[in-house]
Amino acid sequence: HQEIDLMKIVKKVSDPKSAGGLGLQLPLIVRLPDVLQNRLESLQSAFDFAIQSQGYESHYQGVFPVKCNQDRFIVEDVVKFGSAFRFGLEAGSKPELLLAMSCLCKGNPEALLVCNGFKDADYIALALVARKLALNTVIVLEQEEELDLVINLSQKLSVRPVIGVRAKLRTKHAGHFGSTSGEKGKFGLTTTQILRVVRKLEQAGMLDSLQLLHFHIGSQIPSTDLLADGVSEAAQIYCELVRLGAHMRVIDIGGGLGIDYDGSKSSESDISVGYGLEEYAMAVVRAVQHVCDRKSVKHPVICSESGRALVSHHSILIFEAVSASVHDSPATSLSLQRFVEGLSEEARVDYQNLAAAAVSGEYETCLRFADQLKQRCVDQFKEGSLGIEQLADVDGLCDLVSKEVGATDPVRTYHVNLSVFTCIPDFWGIGQLFPIVPIHRLDQRPGARGILSDLTCDSDGKIDKFIGGESSLPLHELEGSDVVFGGSGKYYLGMFLGGAYEEALGGLHNLFGGPSVVRVLQSDGPHSFAVTRAMPGPSCGDVLRVMQHEPELMFETLKHRAEECGHEDGMTNGSLASGLALSFHKMPYLVAGSSCCMTNSGYYYGNEDNYSRVADSAAGDDDHWSYCFA
Repeated sequence: HQEIDLMKIVKKVSDPKSAGGLGLQLPLIVRLPDVLQNRLESLQSAFDFAIQSQGYESHYQGVFPVKCNQDRFIVEDVVKFGSAFRFGLEAGSKPELLLAMSCLCKGNPEALLVCNGFKDADYIALALVARKLALNTVIVLEQEEELDLVINLSQKLSVRPVIGVRAKLRTKHAGHFGSTSGEKGKFGLTTTQILRVVRKLEQAGMLDSLQLLHFHIGSQIPSTDLLADGVSEAAQIYCELVRLGAHMRVIDIGGGLGIDYDGSKSSESDISVGYGLEEYAMAVVRAVQHVCDRKSVKHPVICSESGRALVSHHSILIFEAVSASVHDSPATSLSLQRFVEGLSEEARVDYQNLAAAAVSGEYETCLRFADQLKQRCVDQFKEGSLGIEQLADVDGLCDLVSKEVGATDPVRTYHVNLSVFTCIPDFWGIGQLFPIVPIHRLDQRPGARGILSDLTCDSDGKIDKFIGGESSLPLHELEGSDVVFGGSGKYYLGMFLGGAYEEALGGLHNLFGGPSVVRVLQSDGPHSFAVTRAMPGPSCGDVLRVMQHEPELMFETLKHRAEECGHEDGMTNGSLASGLALSFHKMPYLVAGSSCCMTNSGYYYGNEDNYSRVADSAAGDDDHWSYCFA
């Protein structure tokens, strides 16, 4: 029941070091490991209760699919928090397998290491090496051809493998995330292929190695009815494999445990589910138990790959609104007079008709004549017979008409210090909605509605769909909004439930890198917290390296050009080099409330102490780069 004020975290993280802060730049991801631990323990408790209440004669041990978030500290936390529950990891590629192997060396020796995904000889050899390292590794066959590699490599390496098969079920759901399931799904084996795998293992004398059945209905399974249907089908296959002589031990129900993004608790929504953890676990346990009891098969260990439900809640993205669109002031009577005098005869008639309609209160007619007048003036401007001042006047007049008749669009555009493509890629890619709210001024009624526009030079870089089917968000007026980047106060928003997939999927559109990240734990005392780890976001130099550029060489090129150009303003080559080096060192995002000027000793940043004078003009040229990149 501990409460932590997000605004206090933002202040601690963003305040300059001279004021006791960490001097990090936003956007910012706040990770709360205590929430992650609670989610893992709640999932384990839900299955433990279902198993105990139903008299199920085995246990549950989950795995975390690291594709959801491969961050080192998240994976290490999952292993640490789950050690008492034999909680393991799932990998879908060679680098994921390497990180899983390394992390599980400190985990419970019984924890599963499930190897999914398409595999080549290197992947399978690495998984077999993991068994040599006493890790509880299971190689899950996604394609029939992988079995030959497993048999051959296990003999060469003298390793007895543990093998699983992924089954293509007939059960699937119709939502967005259901396309990976069913007979036409991307992964898994048909019943015919599974039978061929059994025969080949039997011929090789390795049928005892087949111990796990895996399936995946799809992410965000909407209802427990659909879940139970799929689990029952898989349990039938499991029992048949037991009958055929396989030493089956584990049924892996895959992912699909959904979370309620919009609060509707509805099975009819792609961003919600109609159940909780307890109902999910009970549906799984009952379905497996019912089929196994009917077939007189020993109850298997139940494994799930619940990634989204584990890590989504513990991560919060915080970002600033740096400015907002404002409606231009309407034209004055003086500008209107000048504008009327410059109109063509046809346009002047439109203006007279507009004025007459306004006097008589015919609002719809006013709008029609205003649009007609505006279009006629635009045509005149394109022909060169109307000046830009008059075009601005007609825009002001039409805005005034729209405002007076109540036809103005009340939705404003809030410009946020963020890249949608980097920080919220699922919104851009698949229309995934996340809860977004201001994290302060919550005792004040919002006075505006707005959409969010990011920093990228891309028309898709905006958020204009929100929870509840809304096309705008209730927001507060920016304090000092007449001045870009904050004025007298800053305005912070938070995006919640984004701890799964967003960081792994984020790209580098316009070379905007990822956010800064802090790890925050609760501490003793009300509202107390401790920042246990702080990592600044990638610098301009970092993102340039990703695209094969070499910042050090780029800096040398620019420094050489500066020497060639010379400077009559008194600025030294060394001071200019210092400023250029700092540009490579800073994050690509905007620095709110900052001012930058050129001095004879280099760039000077007026907002934070660590961005003040970066080098003395007397320093050697080689020092400029090392200072900024140390």
